[in-house]
Amino acid sequence: MDIHLYNSKSHLLEVFKPKEDKSVGMYTCGPTVYSYVTIGNWRTYTLADFAYRALVLQGYSVKYIMNITDVGHLTGDNAGDADTGTDRLENASKKENKTVWDIATYYTNDFMRGYDLMHLSRPNQFVKATDHIAEQIALIEKLEKNGLTYQITDGIYFDTVAYEALGYTYGELSNLDHIHEGARVEYNSEKKNNRDFALWKFNNADEKRQMEWDSPWGVGFPGWHIECSAMAMKYLGEQFDLHIGGEDLKSTHHPNEIAQSQGATGCAPFVTTWMHGAFLMVDGGRMGKSMGNAYTIDDIIAKGYSPMALRYFYLTGHYRTQINFTWAALDAANNALQKLFAFVDSVSVTGDVKLNEGIIDSVYQDKMLTRINDDLDMPGVLAVVWELIKDTKIEPVNKKATLLWIDAVLGLGLAEDRTITVPHEVAVLVEQREDARTNKDFAGSDALRAQIQTLGYEVLDTKDGPKVKKL
Repeated sequence: MDIHLYNSKSHLLEVFKPKEDKSVGMYTCGPTVYSYVTIGNWRTYTLADFAYRALVLQGYSVKYIMNITDVGHLTGDNAGDADTGTDRLENASKKENKTVWDIATYYTNDFMRGYDLMHLSRPNQFVKATDHIAEQIALIEKLEKNGLTYQITDGIYFDTVAYEALGYTYGELSNLDHIHEGARVEYNSEKKNNRDFALWKFNNADEKRQMEWDSPWGVGFPGWHIECSAMAMKYLGEQFDLHIGGEDLKSTHHPNEIAQSQGATGCAPFVTTWMHGAFLMVDGGRMGKSMGNAYTIDDIIAKGYSPMALRYFYLTGHYRTQINFTWAALDAANNALQKLFAFVDSVSVTGDVKLNEGIIDSVYQDKMLTRINDDLDMPGVLAVVWELIKDTKIEPVNKKATLLWIDAVLGLGLAEDRTITVPHEVAVLVEQREDARTNKDFAGSDALRAQIQTLGYEVLDTKDGPKVKKL
């Protein structure tokens, strides 16, 4: 059965055909580790996980790489020009009174914690920009040799006009001749063309940076875009199959990746298939830290929800469609998830139902694969899941086996043992919390709930008393 994916580059739904028959090179743009990852970011990483799991389920060998950006991502990206502004990690360093290296380590570790809480499949490698400075410099030197760079006061820039003179089209994923409405971009008069972008930035003489390196052009740091090209090509080759990111990266970051990669190697296309996840809205509007609605996984947990409720919520919307996060929508997702857990837990079987493929229902298996292979139609897969559960003609054991099979893609942990032995420390806190609730000490109750969560458990209030679950 062919897998069809929407290619952002061609704007077409295409049969996915890797360069090598059943071997896939896949790269996902990961976080910039200056702050906590938001639920908008997690939607993109979950999209990548669905794609990875879908490929593995159908027999593909996937070499999966994700980057960690720990230098060079400037604040001007928010205004439409990623070559302006200040380094996000340097800013966080000043704000939190920590070294920039400590900032990167802390938020990378927090990202890894969230990554596991969201049941995301670990890539073959997480690759950090600061571990690949030499590769980035070498790539810029190739571009320089090919006549695609020039130097101005603040750095080394990529020459888009020279690139197009080689027969390439610049900006294949977006129209970069138009600046987004409302963007406040200060035009750099030294650039040959407004579309040109920084490959290497020189240090500002008025400000000492904590992250800086020697280069053939002077002391400085790499531009934001060059890292992904250098690292992707190091681990996946000059051409590979699948690149995934959020739709915000279509405007400059990914077109710049394409240009500098193809300009350096002469190999096109750099990537065969580009997938972009749509933005997550919050309460019908945009999400932002300044608006106080840039929720994190810990915000989800603090409200009493498992990260799996958030994962189920992502499943309810197609990745190319904006979905609207509200607490009511998350509650609905959680209720559906709990019903799914309850059904799976209610079916007793002998032996390992996960491995006994003879009892997987082939009709529903085909239905689920059809939805998966139609551009990762995960809402469609969920619809088939509930159709299966309600089908009175299918034996419960066959239903369970089929659900556990498809959970290899859903990633909800349906096969996990949800009956747990509660550690004594957690049990004591749960009892103390019940006393606080009885005495209407709601602030104390909330504080005890938070303590329980830091130990890796959540407490749910039910009509039969508190129930404890492992996060």
